[in-house]
Amino acid sequence: MNALSEISGPITLINVFTVEPEKQQQLVELLVRATESSVRYAPGFISAKLHRGLDGTKVTMYAQWRSIEDYLAMRGNPAPLPFLQQALAIAKFDPGMYEVVQTFDARA
Repeated sequence: MNALSEISGPITLINVFTVEPEKQQQLVELLVRATESSVRYAPGFISAKLHRGLDGTKVTMYAQWRSIEDYLAMRGNPAPLPFLQQALAIAKFDPGMYEVVQTFDARA
């Protein structure tokens, strides 16, 4: 049994894209369109946050899913595939799946 099969709660997917500064906005727009048009409607999608690196070379998307299975089902859907292919044509990415182990909030 691997560690992924032992996770029963929500998962967090963090994709860090590396891109040339002149293509950063194009990548942001692709990821917005993919999320707005299909990903956010997939069963099990909870939320996503898109971050633009201040130096122009990074774009990071932080997405939460109800389960690994829900995320994998979305990846099997052909609707977001053209956006991903376009993104991979202009950027490299380093994806990772995570489980929240602790949350820290501001203290008054």
